[in-house]
Amino acid sequence: MALSDEELIVARSELDSLHDDLYVLDRAVADTQRELGNELTKAEAITALRWLLDAASPLVNRKMGTPT
Repeated sequence: MALSDEELIVARSELDSLHDDLYVLDRAVADTQRELGNELTKAEAITALRWLLDAASPLVNRKMGTPT
């Protein structure tokens, strides 16, 4: 049985890792939005931005595994 163009196979570990990274990004976005609702010092704003960038980096740098 062949896969159609709309189907693909993803390893459970790849999917779990992607889900984990998306959850971390979701929390970072929520935290940053909440923080931006407050009066922030420059240092606090930089800390919030670093948290957001640290959470986004694994997704930006993600490379899906290649078939073996």
